[in-house]
Amino acid sequence: MTATAKVLVTGKTHITAGANGAARSSDGFLDIKLPQPHPAAEQLFGAAWSACYLGAIQLAAAQRKVTLPAEPAVDAEIDLNQAGSSFFLRARLNVSLPGVDRDTAQALVDAAHGICPYSKAVHGNIEVTTTLL
Repeated sequence: MTATAKVLVTGKTHITAGANGAARSSDGFLDIKLPQPHPAAEQLFGAAWSACYLGAIQLAAAQRKVTLPAEPAVDAEIDLNQAGSSFFLRARLNVSLPGVDRDTAQALVDAAHGICPYSKAVHGNIEVTTTLL
């Protein structure tokens, strides 16, 4: 991080494990049960990433003066995989931008990966397939 970076928001959570596992945010907005084993980590990661990615699409559209549909959408699928003793993730992001011509929509989808901090964080670290529906 550079010295000129400005923190925009900090998410604070407390997680407990086990049969009565739970995740709670410091502001109380997030409060869910996480009994183990459960795919909650992958679901939460998918939700967080797709929310960020959708915001990046909106920013890319605004920069290009492209009007998005009223309800653009991103569906995320996050796989937890195991090969031998190693665990790793794979992701699929399915993007719906109805009413936007395909070439423009694809340009927005591509640009969003360069804007979204989650996409930047996983770039080169996990296999990501992005599909424009």
